[in-house]
Amino acid sequence: MALSRKFLSAMGIEDDKIDQIIEAHTDTVNGLKDEIEKYKADAEKLPGIQKELKKLQDDADANGRDPYKVKYEAMKEEFESYKKDVETKETKAKKDAAYKALLKEAGVSEKRIDAVLKVSDIDSLEFDEEGKVVNQKDLIKTIKSEWSDFIVKEGEKGADVSNPPAGGGKTYKSKDEIFAIRDTAERQKAIADNHELFGF
Repeated sequence: MALSRKFLSAMGIEDDKIDQIIEAHTDTVNGLKDEIEKYKADAEKLPGIQKELKKLQDDADANGRDPYKVKYEAMKEEFESYKKDVETKETKAKKDAAYKALLKEAGVSEKRIDAVLKVSDIDSLEFDEEGKVVNQKDLIKTIKSEWSDFIVKEGEKGADVSNPPAGGGKTYKSKDEIFAIRDTAERQKAIADNHELFGF
């Protein structure tokens, strides 16, 4: 027997409760329909998977190799690739965090840290056995030199980057033009002078 308002009303259930029961029943039915569609889609994929397995078996037989070993090696290679990708992302996150800490320690304005991070070479950052940044003092010194325009000294107001002073550095038309500058100090200065190209 179908679950209907008439059926529930005949059982003496109140109208507001009937609405709740019908709504819950509809959600359940819709959920089941979605699952049926999913299983149907999976079932439609099955012939393709069987064909792929057959090809794998035929290839293995032709090469005189165990099909399970072939599958194992493929899965192992896929896992190693995934593992390497995860390690690369973890290393990048660790370097990002370490370089941010160096920028803060050097006194770079909090508002500019993310922008500076985008254009900095953090791939060359190295860690010692204790997990500390190698040559930390030298790096901070370099940051203070290269990003001095973004370091606000205590008691001083930072430069108004929305209205830079006249007679500043050379104006560039694109980021690529700036990145083409070979001299690091000159490139960093060009970035600072043309901050609007980098969105800061």
